[in-house]
Amino acid sequence: MVAVSGADEPRIAALVGAARPENLRRLSAGASRQTWSVDAAADDGTVQHLIVRRDPRETEVMVPEADALRAADAAGVPVPRVIADDGEYLVVERIEGETIPRKILRDDEFSVARPILAAQCGEALARIHAIPVDAVPGLERQDPLPTWRTMLDGFGQPHPTFELALRWLADNSPPAVGTAVVHGDFRNGNLIVGPDGLRAVLDWELVHIGDPMEDLGWLCVKAWRFGVDKPVGGFGDYDDLFRAYERASGLSVDQGVVRWWEVLGTLKWGVMCIAQAFTHLSGTVRSVELAAIGRRVCENEWDLLDLIG
Repeated sequence: MVAVSGADEPRIAALVGAARPENLRRLSAGASRQTWSVDAAADDGTVQHLIVRRDPRETEVMVPEADALRAADAAGVPVPRVIADDGEYLVVERIEGETIPRKILRDDEFSVARPILAAQCGEALARIHAIPVDAVPGLERQDPLPTWRTMLDGFGQPHPTFELALRWLADNSPPAVGTAVVHGDFRNGNLIVGPDGLRAVLDWELVHIGDPMEDLGWLCVKAWRFGVDKPVGGFGDYDDLFRAYERASGLSVDQGVVRWWEVLGTLKWGVMCIAQAFTHLSGTVRSVELAAIGRRVCENEWDLLDLIG
C-alpha cells in the first residue's frame, strides 16, 4: 500500500459522497494509473466498497472509460458498476477477487476456475462485441498495421524482427470478420477472477471499433500466459475459447484468422514495451516498472520468430 496525498483525499471524498471516506489507501497495482481502495460510509450506516482510479499523466482521453463501462454493463458484460466520474477520477464498485496472473494460474484457490475461464472469456467477449458501436461516444476505427508501423518508426531504433513481422502481417492479412466494439486489452491481468471464475473485465481505456477477432488474438498472446503452457491466458485451450464464443455470438471462428491477430498482438506488445521504456527514459514518468517492461522487447521478438516460422 502507498500513502494517499493530501491533494487526492478531498477530491476522492467529494466523488464518493462521504464526509470522510474510510480505509482510504493507495494500491500499488498498475504501471500507468493511480488506484485507491476506499470505503464510503453513508449517514444511515451503509458502506460502499469502492475503487477510485486516476490517470496521472496530462493526456487527453478520447473515450471516457466510464462511458465504456456503462455500455458494457448494459450489454451484460461482467464489469464494475460506475458510481461517479469527473473526467479525471473514476469511481466504481469494488469487486472482490484476484487480478494477479501468477496467483490465478497457480494457486489452489482457483483450481476450479481455471478449467472454465477460457469459455467464460469467450462468452464475455461475445457480449462485448454485441455492444452497439454508437453506444460509446468517441469510439475510433483503427487500422492496426499503419498505426504500429508509424509508432515503431518513431523510435528511430533498428528492430529487424518487428520489420519482418510487419511484412508477414501485410502479406497474410485476412478479410475482416466484421465491425464491432473491441475492448483492446482483454487479457489475463485485466480480469477479476474468483474461485467461481470470471467476475469482471477491467481496463477499458483502449476500447475502439475494429475486427472482433482482435480481442481473441490478444487474449492468446504468449506474454499473457505468464509462463504456463496453455494458449488462452495460461489457463485454457483454443477450442474452449472459440466454441464458447461461437455459441454466444453466432459467429464462426477461423483459428488461422485468430493466429494472424495473435502475431499482430505480439508485435503490438513488443512496440508497447519500447514505448513504456521511452516514457521512463524521457522523464515523462519515472518508473522502475516501466523501465523493466522495456527489457521485455526481446521476448516478443523471439515469440514473433516462433509464430511466423
